[in-house]
Amino acid sequence: MDASSRSAGPGTQTVERALSLLTYFTDEQPERRIAELVDLTGLGQSTVSRLVGALESLGYLARDERTGLHRLGPRLVGLAGVALNQSPVHRASRQIAQNLAHETGLGANVSERQGDQMFYLCHFEGPRAPRSFTLIGRLAPLHATAMGKALLSGMKDDEVAALLGRTYPAYTKHTFTDLDALVASLDEVRRLGYATEIEELALGRACLAVPVRDRSGDIVAALSVSGSLSAMDLTHRADELGSLVIEQADQVSTSLGYLH
Repeated sequence: MDASSRSAGPGTQTVERALSLLTYFTDEQPERRIAELVDLTGLGQSTVSRLVGALESLGYLARDERTGLHRLGPRLVGLAGVALNQSPVHRASRQIAQNLAHETGLGANVSERQGDQMFYLCHFEGPRAPRSFTLIGRLAPLHATAMGKALLSGMKDDEVAALLGRTYPAYTKHTFTDLDALVASLDEVRRLGYATEIEELALGRACLAVPVRDRSGDIVAALSVSGSLSAMDLTHRADELGSLVIEQADQVSTSLGYLH
């Protein structure tokens, strides 16, 4: 049996189906019934029930005995922790981001680029930017976020176009929706050393982000502070916050081997 035959075998198909079930549990829909998963996957009731039972027995799903609804299980939290602890960027930036949240009272975040989106690696809340949930593991668009623009600032204009195309979805009336506007914004990031986002992804929110580099000098992550418009006050505090976050991002870059 060749490799392609093995990869398409029934065992692999079962694993793929089981893992695909986990992707239907989101922040918007954190709990699911078996019937919902049947509708979403197009698989038979018996197949979904068998897969859910296996995932539940392994701790990847948990069932509420009162409602009968399933949610993601504790085993996934453990695996996520292992994955994060293996990330050099997470290890280098975690304490720095935590200190930054404490010092500023704002939210402090670290992200990497994952394809054409950004991925949150660290998230800490300051007293002036409280949240009842974590952003770790969430994806967000590159063109509509300060961290996304910080991550893109190391790329050439044609590379940005190849990655994102020339037009982008609008999340608010302030979102950059075409390549020319985004490129102009990236030029500003390179000039200032930091990127800003004012109500581009969500109304009432602002963010300031700085690129993080590895030993080769490539931008591999972004460090940011974020909060409400009033807490950030970028009209008056952009340069002050920019200098502070640049200093902290430089520490992360140094830990990753970057020689300034």
